[in-house]
Amino acid sequence: MAEFYTKQQIMEEARGLASKIAETEEVDFFKRAELQINDHLKVQEIIGKIKSLQKEAVNLKHYDKTEALKETEAKIDALQDELDDIPLVQEFKQSQIEVNELLQMVSNTISNTVTNKIIESTGGDLLHGTTRKNPLK
Repeated sequence: MAEFYTKQQIMEEARGLASKIAETEEVDFFKRAELQINDHLKVQEIIGKIKSLQKEAVNLKHYDKTEALKETEAKIDALQDELDDIPLVQEFKQSQIEVNELLQMVSNTISNTVTNKIIESTGGDLLHGTTRKNPLK
């Protein structure tokens, strides 16, 4: 007879896996980059200006001030470009991508493995990704 796991046991395993992921080089680099971003005065100054302009843009949009809104959005874009040109910001964004890729890889691996186990346990065909009998047909 097959052994079954409870949802609680699976969630405990997931938390354990999450703890391991949090201790990877990718996550460590992300955390260090985030701390540096938070301590970088020029970056924080630009972010502050962007947030202020974004609030202004919301008000301008609310009052249908389209020309002023375009000018404000252009200022936001220019500040965003200035921010993106800072090497530390580029490193931070790259580290975000790498952490997201790691999480996506884990998610895909779990999904594919569960699917393959279902196919195998029903006597299906892994090559075609089908179970032996489709109960819906």
